[in-house]
Amino acid sequence: MNPMRRQRARDLGIVIGDLPTGPLNAITDVPGVRVGHVSLVQGTGPLRIGHGPVRTGVTAIVPPGVDWWSNPMEAGNFVINGAGTTAGLSFLDEYHRLETPILLTNTLSVGSVYEGIVQYMVEHVFGDLGHVPWFNPVVGETSDAYLNDIGGLHVRPHHAMAAIAAAAGGAVDEGSVGGGVAMGAFGWKAGIGTSSRVVEIGGERATVGVLVQSNFGGTLTVDGVRMPDLAADVSGADEPAGASIMIIYATDIPLCGAHLDRIARRATFGLARSGGSGGHGSGDYVIGFSTTWRQTGQKQGMRRALQENEARIDGPFVAIAEATEEAILNSLFMATTVTGRDDHQRRAVPLNQVLERWRAARH
Repeated sequence: MNPMRRQRARDLGIVIGDLPTGPLNAITDVPGVRVGHVSLVQGTGPLRIGHGPVRTGVTAIVPPGVDWWSNPMEAGNFVINGAGTTAGLSFLDEYHRLETPILLTNTLSVGSVYEGIVQYMVEHVFGDLGHVPWFNPVVGETSDAYLNDIGGLHVRPHHAMAAIAAAAGGAVDEGSVGGGVAMGAFGWKAGIGTSSRVVEIGGERATVGVLVQSNFGGTLTVDGVRMPDLAADVSGADEPAGASIMIIYATDIPLCGAHLDRIARRATFGLARSGGSGGHGSGDYVIGFSTTWRQTGQKQGMRRALQENEARIDGPFVAIAEATEEAILNSLFMATTVTGRDDHQRRAVPLNQVLERWRAARH
């Protein structure tokens, strides 16, 4: 059977949940939110630390505007399992204030990307101030050591700056791109995926958009259909299953930090529905922000409705679970096979077999 071209879950007829998506079914459906990638792919063959092969990158999730220190976003987070080196979360716990873009990369490049955010802010945000104020970059990571010369520190600060500069609205590149170049899930190639959901509260509509960097283990589950032996259908499926995930969400629902924390916790339902099981060494994090909470003139009907009945937050709870589940599937379905150091390989999940099993179980 010839392999099927890479397609998103919804394009294959796999519809996750009940809520409608935004027009692009992406985190960029939230007005003003942009995404940029820098992918680093170089060399083949045996690992030579510091020389390659290189299979890594950076992904930037950029809030609306250009001066996020003067016009910060309200933010929240949730640590599912803390075996990671994510930067900036204690500040979010304390102040619920997001002052920079959120960048994703590999585990050992957090420092370089942090420095890149600082350089970008100094050059593009603080130049007119004449001094640099105290501020808090936010960086997330998962490990790409199975395919990448991770100890070679090939991600440099200028790559982080380039990812921010490249950020744009519109459709988001998914799969083996940016921070997801060498990531895998369930033993298959994964990486970057995104999805969105639209909710109505108080007669106003708003969006919850999710972007994931998938690199974790468990049993692939597609719309409730478990596929524990899918790897047996395809020669050469690799064994390592990855261990971590970064889940980033944005919304134009006016939500305070405490509510954003609550919504972040509900992303775990989407992770679990996709088959993720968590693990002792897993670094699993959720970071989210509202583009409207600190802009008090926006979404007044929605604000009043949430104040009158806090239980209306159930809508966003459902939205993030659905969008997270679908974003994870998109991170797998859009990923292409990647061969890296020492000829290690993560194969693209076979969409033909996935569809056959899903259809047999659902229809």
